[in-house]
Amino acid sequence: MRKLVFTIITIALVSFYSCNDGDIITVELDFEDTFESCGVTNLVLFKTKEDPSESLSLFLNGVTLEDILTVDEDGLFEKTYTINTTNPFNYRTYSNTDLPSDLFCSDIPNSEVIITQDIESTSGSADLKTVLTEDDNDGIPAILEDRNNNGNLEDDDTDNDGIPDYIDADDDGDNILTKDEDPDPNGDGDLSDALDSDGDSIPDYLDTDDDGDGVKTRDEENDSQDNNPANDTTNFEVGPDYLNPQVATTVPATGYRTHTIVQTYKVTLIIRDIDIQIISADFYDFGELENSALSQTRVGDPIFN
Repeated sequence: MRKLVFTIITIALVSFYSCNDGDIITVELDFEDTFESCGVTNLVLFKTKEDPSESLSLFLNGVTLEDILTVDEDGLFEKTYTINTTNPFNYRTYSNTDLPSDLFCSDIPNSEVIITQDIESTSGSADLKTVLTEDDNDGIPAILEDRNNNGNLEDDDTDNDGIPDYIDADDDGDNILTKDEDPDPNGDGDLSDALDSDGDSIPDYLDTDDDGDGVKTRDEENDSQDNNPANDTTNFEVGPDYLNPQVATTVPATGYRTHTIVQTYKVTLIIRDIDIQIISADFYDFGELENSALSQTRVGDPIFN
């Protein structure tokens, strides 16, 4: 939970606190560590809670979700937005015990929602940061795909297809996906027990000839030439030809299978120096954006060789 604690000095006009002039009280806004977003041409970043029903929101005029997901070559987006009358920050309370899911994302305001307080800050700043992480979801942590141990994941490309191993779904280019070659049978992060079908001390996920019959795995396309040796079987009692050393017929592959790269965007927001009449804070960690759009995929384009 993200806790925001404010010290509030009440004045006569703030009657809803039922305090005498000059009383000092503490209000704790106990929100979750995540926030949501909506908006097509204008972005609203918000979080809500119930018991009591409250919300915090930041309106960014002319900013879209796509804008903040557009990262540089290092996979980073960073920008500070000025909180002002165009980009206000609001704290609201509601009489409703159950807040609707479309509280901020509906074109037409919900007539059943009754706002009891709407306190706005038009000063301060908002630091938005987006970090893009890409992975191949092949069952091997990216850090373990630094084959040369130099701390640079970009220069490790086992099959020389132009796609680094950490985002390559088929590290050895044999057209059997890495995740299907049991690189980590126990799921414990220790790859020393990775499957090695032919016992040559090269695990299948890095072995271009899994059964050691002298024919590359990717070229054992004896049944259907679709760049997938897993569905080519001569002897069903033994299994696929690429794992059967008794079958050594060469039917050359014509390309690599499509690579799907998972993109994960982590968006965080820091609010600074807000002043909402009776509430002020120098620093508030708004949390991390929770949104289905933050997980996307792209297709890798391997060079066949």
